[in-house]
Amino acid sequence: MDSDTVTTTPRLALRLHRSSDLERLVAIHSRPDVARYLLQEPWTLEDGKAQLERRLLRTDLAEPVGALALVIEREGLLIGTVSLWRTEQERRTVELGWTLDPEHGGAGYASEAVAAGLRLAFGQPDVHRVTAQLDARNTASERLAARVGLRREAHHRQDFWSKGEWTDTLVFALLADEYRAQSGSGQAGFEQPGSGQSASTDRTAS
Repeated sequence: MDSDTVTTTPRLALRLHRSSDLERLVAIHSRPDVARYLLQEPWTLEDGKAQLERRLLRTDLAEPVGALALVIEREGLLIGTVSLWRTEQERRTVELGWTLDPEHGGAGYASEAVAAGLRLAFGQPDVHRVTAQLDARNTASERLAARVGLRREAHHRQDFWSKGEWTDTLVFALLADEYRAQSGSGQAGFEQPGSGQSASTDRTAS
């Protein structure tokens, strides 16, 4: 296992970002079908350089302002990202975000990676709650959130101005005791193939 690998699953490795990831990150985030539900417009090369510079610094989820930016690797190929960060609004809360290359959708990789992200978050001894916020039109990510055990808490109507229009936001969350109960029953983060659509969530800056 590489020294920058943070965790693994049966099919994937989640590791820290590297400078050499730029080309693959831009290839994924420059796609209109990926960027549609994200904060940013499709990335240019310059956008990718700026984003990667920030992500290279996000290597530790520990308090007080921890953030962990990981890439998802499948047999050495970068196929997506998972990000975790401490929120400023709610102490002991971690927000979770993800993006998957649509070319690798439909095989359960996103569910596997996000479940691993949940394990990392709740592996922090002080974390009480994990949240995810996503564009309500993003049905692939909505289904993914439910598959890994996140509970839908809210549907905010037209609360977010995105790329020239008002959009709805879905809020998902999971408490530490709920996660432990799911893990004990074998239901947490079970793998199930998705729809093949782009799975992404990035409603708040991370």
